[in-house]
Amino acid sequence: MTNNIHKFGGSSLSSAERYKSVAKIIIGQAQPGDCVVVSAAGKTTDTLVKLWQSYQQHDTQALADIVLQLNNHQSDLITQLLQGDLKRSALTTLNEELSLVAKLASTEQLQEAALLAHGELWSARLLAAYLQQLNVAACMQDARGLFTLSDGQLLHSQNTQQCSELISQHKINVVTGFIAANTQGDTVTLGRNGSDYSATLLASYCNAKQVYIWTDTQGIFSTDPRKVNKAIKYAKVCRAQANLLARLGNPVLHAKTLSPLKNTDIKLAVRSSFDVQASSTNVVKEGCVKQKRFITTLENIDLLSVEGLVEGEVTQVSQLIQHSLHHFSSAGETYLIVPAVATHQVVSYFAGRANISESNLHGCALVAPEQDINSLSTQARELLNLHNIEPRFVHQDSGYVLLLTDQLIDSDVLNVLHDKLITKGQEIALIVAGLGNVGDVFVSQLSAQLARLSTDFNIKLVGLARSQKLLFNPSGINVQHWKNQWQLEAVDYSSQDLLTAIGQLDYEHKVVIDITASEQFSQLYPDFVALDCHLISANKYAGTAPTPWYKALQHNIAQRNLYWRYNASVGAGLPINFALADLQNSGDKITRIEGVFSGTLSWLCSMYNGATAFSELLLEAQQMGFTEPDPREDLSGRDMQRKLLILARELGVELDLNDIALAPLMPDELALGSWDDFLANKHKLDTFIEEHARNAKLQNAVLRYTGLLSIGHDSVTAKVGLAYVTPNDALANLTPGDNIFVINSQWYSNNALIIQGPGAGKEVTAAGVHSDLYWLIKNLK
Repeated sequence: MTNNIHKFGGSSLSSAERYKSVAKIIIGQAQPGDCVVVSAAGKTTDTLVKLWQSYQQHDTQALADIVLQLNNHQSDLITQLLQGDLKRSALTTLNEELSLVAKLASTEQLQEAALLAHGELWSARLLAAYLQQLNVAACMQDARGLFTLSDGQLLHSQNTQQCSELISQHKINVVTGFIAANTQGDTVTLGRNGSDYSATLLASYCNAKQVYIWTDTQGIFSTDPRKVNKAIKYAKVCRAQANLLARLGNPVLHAKTLSPLKNTDIKLAVRSSFDVQASSTNVVKEGCVKQKRFITTLENIDLLSVEGLVEGEVTQVSQLIQHSLHHFSSAGETYLIVPAVATHQVVSYFAGRANISESNLHGCALVAPEQDINSLSTQARELLNLHNIEPRFVHQDSGYVLLLTDQLIDSDVLNVLHDKLITKGQEIALIVAGLGNVGDVFVSQLSAQLARLSTDFNIKLVGLARSQKLLFNPSGINVQHWKNQWQLEAVDYSSQDLLTAIGQLDYEHKVVIDITASEQFSQLYPDFVALDCHLISANKYAGTAPTPWYKALQHNIAQRNLYWRYNASVGAGLPINFALADLQNSGDKITRIEGVFSGTLSWLCSMYNGATAFSELLLEAQQMGFTEPDPREDLSGRDMQRKLLILARELGVELDLNDIALAPLMPDELALGSWDDFLANKHKLDTFIEEHARNAKLQNAVLRYTGLLSIGHDSVTAKVGLAYVTPNDALANLTPGDNIFVINSQWYSNNALIIQGPGAGKEVTAAGVHSDLYWLIKNLK
């Protein structure tokens, strides 16, 4: 049974390494009976088109040169991928085919469709052979035996029967895209970029469950992500908008791709063959998803008016020029948007029925929900006028507006259009994990925060999670009555349940806010990023994870144009990470950070003067809720160690936790056993502190538990432990419970920059998380 159809485009097969990557995807994603549809490798089809043009022009030298170019490219791929008999056989077949091409050209018997078919034949044959070499049961299928047309029309019943008979249920079928046969057995093509169409046709004939279009992009974006950094990848797009985008030249999906899926339940997903972990864009039926906003640019086009255009002619012309075309009616005229390089061919095809209405055009098209088009059209023209661009032709229709201009819409203008027209009105989904003291306050403050931010985005709280319970509502949770909703609707959940729920959200942006202290939850960050979630953390575990894991996470976040904010992971609500970033962005170089980064240890050391035993102060702090449930976690210094590592990484210093020397604020033996064991031996803590206090007093100093990061030209010192601080030191006069950061840099060399304030407390920590959320929303805008 064919469950899935996987289609790989030319960029996915552009080199031997890309073939290997595709094979790895197939091994991981496909099952026997599934089909893999392939395009020609890289620019092979373009090269074959040049060969055909040289043949038509009787340019024998150019033709010979191109045949040699094709031979070199395909031979290189075969040599790099295959071994032994498989390689010898493939090279022999290639040589025979190219020799035949040259012979047919010399005798003027070359046929265009049969010539262009070679690209897909070579890709399918090579990929199938490479899979076989990897001991994967695979076979090559020539689509000319699967798809038959009569007078340009697909014979659906016959094709269904042919697919049923020929598609192997015991192997992975590697199928040529783009090509088919007519009833006489001659090769015909399905149009340029027709491999997508081949894949969906095959899915309909085989009654497959899903089609995966694997491309060099991560999905369908609001605009070209290569030109607009803040382009939004949509998780879901409706079929009608996807089809319109294809006709308007969006390269991710192509015209006709969706037509075989009409009136079926076959799913379609666009995925990246260059980043398998990235989430897909699912193209779904109307009514299953809200319509989105898009902007797509057009370059070097002509606008043709056509008399008496009849059904099927646009398809025929598209096939003639190997390019999808969009047509529309305006003021009683029928127009075609045609690439300027193909205008002559199109005009010739219509034999006097087509005239050039406007030439040498560029511009853009806005695609959006129908109710938004009027206002977007007006705003777009105003914005273009501000950049001295006057549209030469404007056409507004159901779900889109076309603005054709004399000038190119460059990246700068496109960014402005996207910011003003596409970003506005988008929705952001918030998922908050951790509903303890800080999380409770954060959610309670959320209503007022959302009111401040609502002018930019429609922001909804959709998920609340704690260790074993989850409240999730894709339409939004009432932030003012969330506690009642939690009591009534929260359910047990697994990590996979949470990931599945987030993956199904139909929002332009998703933000996971981690206010837990859970290392296990932080390990889900790569999964959240793969689902295109921004991250906000008060949790310190991810920021102090082993360097390879941490760097991979940062890399993936950057690749997806996502954000990760974690100011509240150090200093609660104090803007320490902001300050360090600002100093570095302004050109300063930080050489030293010393401070007290634990509100608990700040309170203990500042309160201790010898009058009360240190252990009694510790128990008092525990009673007031200043410490962890087991206060030894605070005394261990590990929390300070993690915070120092986060600061070091913020400065670009590559360290791991083990690189930071750690001296706990207690004798080592007290870390062993239970809390009751500790209480029975608490006098050892008092003796430990009293001894250090005496030594400090001899030096006219007081005790502080500090972290120190010193960055030299070729060395780094990082340590956490007890320090003896003299009375004139900023650390000596610390208010109990405060954090303090003493920063030295090139500009703050002799007179340090000091940031001091409450370093613990649910209100200030929640405020730090809200600060990150505010920053994130403003940057998304």
